[in-house]
Amino acid sequence: MDLQVWPGKSYPLGATWDGRGTNFALFSENATAVDLCLFDEEEQETRLRLTEVNHFVWHAYIPGIKPGQRYGYRVYGNFMPHSGDRFNANKLLIDPYAKAIAGDVVNAEAIYGYPWETEAEDMGFSELDNVAYMPKCVVVDESFDWEGDELLRIPMYKTIIYELHIRGFTKRHPDIPEPLRGTYAGLAHPAAISHLKSLGITAVELLPIHQFLAKPGHLESKGLSNYWGYDSINYFSPHCNYSSRGVGGEQVQEFKEMVKALHKAGIEVILDVVYNHTGEGNQFGPTLSFRGIDNRSYYRLVEDQERYYMDFTGCGNSLNVRHPQVLKLITDSLRYWVQEMHIDGFRFDLASALARELYEVNNLAAFFNIIHQDPILSTVKLIAEPWDVGEGGYQIGNFPLLWSEWNGKYRDTLRDFWRGQDSTLSEFALRFTGSSDLYETSGRKPSASINFITAHDGYPLSDLVSYNDRHNEANGENNQDGHDDNRSWNCGEEGDTDDPEILALRSRQQRNFLVTLMLSEGVPMLLGGDEFGRTQQGNNNAYCQDSEISWIDWSLVDKNREFLEFTRHLIAFHHQNPVFRRRNWFQGRQIHGSGVRDLAWFASNGEEMTEEQWQQEYIKTISIFLNGEELDAPSETGKRIIGNSFFLCFNTYHEPIDFLLPEDLQQWQWQVLIDTTKAHFIHDGKIYQKDDELPVTERSIVVLRRL
Repeated sequence: MDLQVWPGKSYPLGATWDGRGTNFALFSENATAVDLCLFDEEEQETRLRLTEVNHFVWHAYIPGIKPGQRYGYRVYGNFMPHSGDRFNANKLLIDPYAKAIAGDVVNAEAIYGYPWETEAEDMGFSELDNVAYMPKCVVVDESFDWEGDELLRIPMYKTIIYELHIRGFTKRHPDIPEPLRGTYAGLAHPAAISHLKSLGITAVELLPIHQFLAKPGHLESKGLSNYWGYDSINYFSPHCNYSSRGVGGEQVQEFKEMVKALHKAGIEVILDVVYNHTGEGNQFGPTLSFRGIDNRSYYRLVEDQERYYMDFTGCGNSLNVRHPQVLKLITDSLRYWVQEMHIDGFRFDLASALARELYEVNNLAAFFNIIHQDPILSTVKLIAEPWDVGEGGYQIGNFPLLWSEWNGKYRDTLRDFWRGQDSTLSEFALRFTGSSDLYETSGRKPSASINFITAHDGYPLSDLVSYNDRHNEANGENNQDGHDDNRSWNCGEEGDTDDPEILALRSRQQRNFLVTLMLSEGVPMLLGGDEFGRTQQGNNNAYCQDSEISWIDWSLVDKNREFLEFTRHLIAFHHQNPVFRRRNWFQGRQIHGSGVRDLAWFASNGEEMTEEQWQQEYIKTISIFLNGEELDAPSETGKRIIGNSFFLCFNTYHEPIDFLLPEDLQQWQWQVLIDTTKAHFIHDGKIYQKDDELPVTERSIVVLRRL
């Protein structure tokens, strides 16, 4: 290549095309030299030494370099693993700010910074060149006609989240053209969007779409792959394998078209992001990007033993969020996805790891302070997975204002409740009403609680009621991987069965879970495919299963259409009744003088729950009055909201129980709308009043509306 090299600028980082040429900028505090490596169509490499350095940013401007140009870096410096430096210019490296990546990492000895067969293992220096095994970064044209598209900004309390995997959601969809299945374009296809709209969800939460290490060596040797994608190697590039068009930057356009199509349908897009660790792993992992660019800056190393990595994630390393450049990398990435890709919010994987400035988790850590004051990031949806695997990492309820959290206590409590486990009803009451014990004192609202029964990690709903034990043999780890604490119940027989009584109970249990989820205060999250009985055949850790174990089987739509219709009606019911999506906490008292409180709890005999009953673990029945006239938050136009009132009867006992209406509620008539022994919503249901006995079948819910 006959190229001119101009000084260029240190900002912005990454490769920026301006219509005439491209500016390249790379941060490395401890490097001694940096080469920009450009590749032609025959993959021939041209190395250009970057001589301009400003504030540890190495930069140059090259006229004539256009979108589609492939590139990478080679970074020079000390190779002294014992003191934390792992520079090795034999390794082509991915630009941390690259907007597109072409291809996958190929597992080979050359991608590691040390020779495989050395006495000191990772302490040896590898002279193998990795260029043949590394993907290349791509200069992109970021222009795009959004046609007026903007973030939807649906209020959190009106949100229903649907968690899905880009590939798994459409891979087996019969109405989507085969070339589009498993891609961004597949999710944007009318057949996919039609299903989401008919379901009534307001947001999709996508499992990781940042470029990730697709085939780590330990999985590739078993014929498996990193299906979930929780091993990011770049935080700006949409994963190239989800593109239907190619990897020369086309994936960026395709991703934007997907977002635009979902927004047009009224559906927000939330990304599951993994800023706590990268796919480079521990000291024995490959050198792909951050490790070779500036190991000491990007990673949290063990003090006085800098050969090793602090690992708060169980994945080998932790990003060094104490370093200003790492904080800048994360916030720059987040802003990019909001401003350039129109993303509506983020779910932060193992978010506690981001709060660790020393060893303890500190919710006033710099990361959260930056987010709080940022005019862009403070206005989008922020959801934490509020734990990591380090000491003191379980931080549910401790995240600051603006943040919602995956409520693991809700999941565990509801699973125990419906499998009949002895537990106090007070715990159930707290979770059902939004978990005020976790979020109220910090100034947050019920929408801080992301309520879920199932998620990608664990059983789908159908398996939750069909398996007592994990069945992960296909993962190649002798069924030793995955959770032991599933809190599941197979309803009498493990796995597949032809027993009609067991099948009926499993169906009822699924309805019980979904009804409880959709009527609880907080933000409900549904796992993709649960609405029509998706199964993983008992695999509760399908992270490595890019196969029919994980892909949604759309033939189940016809097989389980009744359940799908029930779910659709249930979600519509949630939307139609503001008492199930309150903005503020229940007060337990009269607000507008109706003579009845906004919330009341009763035993099955109609008497108000006593303090002793709240603490008895053997009691498995409870009823709840929700007053739709006692909503203390006005509408968007400032008017008082008056909705329907409901009486809910829960029976998790193994025998039927007759409930009685409480005395205060006997002045009205009550009509049955939902009985989870039925596979559908009830029209013209039976009316109860005064001292009528209300039979509630074992392990079921009855929902009545005040007439």
